[in-house]
Amino acid sequence: MLRGTLLILALVATAAAFDDFDPFIDIPFKAIKTSAERIEAHGYPAESHFVETPDGYVLNVFRIPHSPSLNNGAQQRPVVLIMHGLFSCSDCFLLNGPEDGLAYNYADAGYDVWLGNARGNLYSRNNTRRDVKHPYFWKFSWHEIGSIDLPAMIDYILEVTGEKALHYVGHSQGCTSFFVMGSYRPEYNDKIKTSHMLAPPVFMGNTTEGLIVATAPVFGTPGLGTTLLENQVFLPQNQFIQRLLDTTCSNQPLLLSYCKTLALLWGGPEIGNLNATLLPQIAETHPAGISSNQAIHFIQSYASNEFRLYDWGSRKNLEYYGVAEPPPYDLGQITSELYLYYGLADGSANKQDISRLPELLPNLALLHEVPDPTWGHLDFIFATEVKKVINDMVIDYSKAYDEGINKN
Repeated sequence: MLRGTLLILALVATAAAFDDFDPFIDIPFKAIKTSAERIEAHGYPAESHFVETPDGYVLNVFRIPHSPSLNNGAQQRPVVLIMHGLFSCSDCFLLNGPEDGLAYNYADAGYDVWLGNARGNLYSRNNTRRDVKHPYFWKFSWHEIGSIDLPAMIDYILEVTGEKALHYVGHSQGCTSFFVMGSYRPEYNDKIKTSHMLAPPVFMGNTTEGLIVATAPVFGTPGLGTTLLENQVFLPQNQFIQRLLDTTCSNQPLLLSYCKTLALLWGGPEIGNLNATLLPQIAETHPAGISSNQAIHFIQSYASNEFRLYDWGSRKNLEYYGVAEPPPYDLGQITSELYLYYGLADGSANKQDISRLPELLPNLALLHEVPDPTWGHLDFIFATEVKKVINDMVIDYSKAYDEGINKN
């Protein structure tokens, strides 16, 4: 992964050398499909919605209101919100297609499916109060995604659907941000039926991911490194990077593992169970762009071995939090019915770190270890056997909850 890090830096440096390089250009050389267009291409109905957060970010969320095989009018259906990981977007849950994509599997099971997009990625790069080129546009980490974006999306979805609560599925950062919401905005636990955490990076002190370990001495604690990197777009979508990724990934070269590394952080250098035929499609919209603060916050979690708010340094911490050290998130506040899933080959959501969670969570319904010892971080969305190993189980638990409510 360290080699992948060097490639990332080389790509950014090379792209920046071009006179016409602009990190905010969101138009690659060839036209790409939106999530709605990908959904419709498979014969499913699709909707595109826009949710404005209290601080002005405009989040593009996509909806599959029903499966084409279950179209029976305006029937009320249980709702699920599915949230992507770092460097990713709503597309990641669609690329496996109707047979294996989690979004389609939920729709075919009778659910009203919503796909979220966090602030700053290619679908959510607008703010009604601040220009995208202003540094303060990028002054956020996954704390704001969990404390502001998720609540705004949940409120919007429940208002549109008329439901009182929904199911939630997150992968990687989609789990981290949920843990933030559940502890920092505990009133939202009542709006969650079941919450499914796929490869959750919460405590990260035992992470073996090379990218995190290698950069921790520079970015793990506040200092010159974080000051130089904070509050800016990291790995933006632009013509140069997307053209290079698209070309190399499409030809399946020796740099195939690097394509995966750039598609989603925390992937590791080995292909493993990944469905490699998806890499050209992944490269179309990945990396989807993040704030550098999101990556720094994860690295801080590794350095501190704690799950806590962003560390701005003692002076700013006193200003923002009233204490010199960032306050920890109180996981005991997360009362929604929680399901944890982890893999033994996952260097980011490490088994040793996940083992700290059960005693802290008051309503843990499941701690599931994938039996396959080779199951890694990206396998939860892109493995060839993901439907059989993960999707069917997640959906079965959701259905069991809804059936139990209906019986009562």
